[in-house]
Amino acid sequence: MLKEDIIGFNETEIYHDIIESLVTALEAKDFYTRGHSERVAFMAYELSKKLGIEGNELENIHMAAHLHDIGKIGVPDDILNKNEKLSEDEWKHIKMHPKIGFDILNKSNKLKHIAKIVLHHHEKWNGCGYPNKLAKLEIPLGSRIIAVCDSIDAMTSIRPYRKTMDFEQCMEEIVINKNIMYDPVIVDFIENNIKFIKDISNFKSV
Repeated sequence: MLKEDIIGFNETEIYHDIIESLVTALEAKDFYTRGHSERVAFMAYELSKKLGIEGNELENIHMAAHLHDIGKIGVPDDILNKNEKLSEDEWKHIKMHPKIGFDILNKSNKLKHIAKIVLHHHEKWNGCGYPNKLAKLEIPLGSRIIAVCDSIDAMTSIRPYRKTMDFEQCMEEIVINKNIMYDPVIVDFIENNIKFIKDISNFKSV
């Protein structure tokens, strides 16, 4: 891109354009991702604002949420688009996607903070997640927020190998997994702001 081509655009706008292009590339490979990344990003952004996060940290979480699944570009198509339950070996491939995403984004000095959030979005509060088995506050705040939003959208979306949950069932699962999968502070906020969470989870991408 020539210098004169970016006059009038700030750095954040340019990054969002790059992110949109990367997500579009992933969507061409993974049908399920279509809309999922945008919904998770919207939820993560609105939830983060409600939690009092602002400035660069808010933007980093928003962009990381858009890109949280970008590492699936490196997962074989037959596994990514399988319509049946995955085997143990296939799950090993899926579990590589946070590290693949990190490696892609970490190439840019400007995206290193985002890369770290993406790397850890499948860690669990109790330390049994992946890829590094981080626990509690070792997990970046953005990763903890995205983990909840990712789960809400996954549970309430249509998948070929399992029944879709309604919002109330989804919330029960989130609460049951407080202190296990999810940050208890975030889950407590969700319990106390159910209408807000339901509204942002109903966001429909276009």
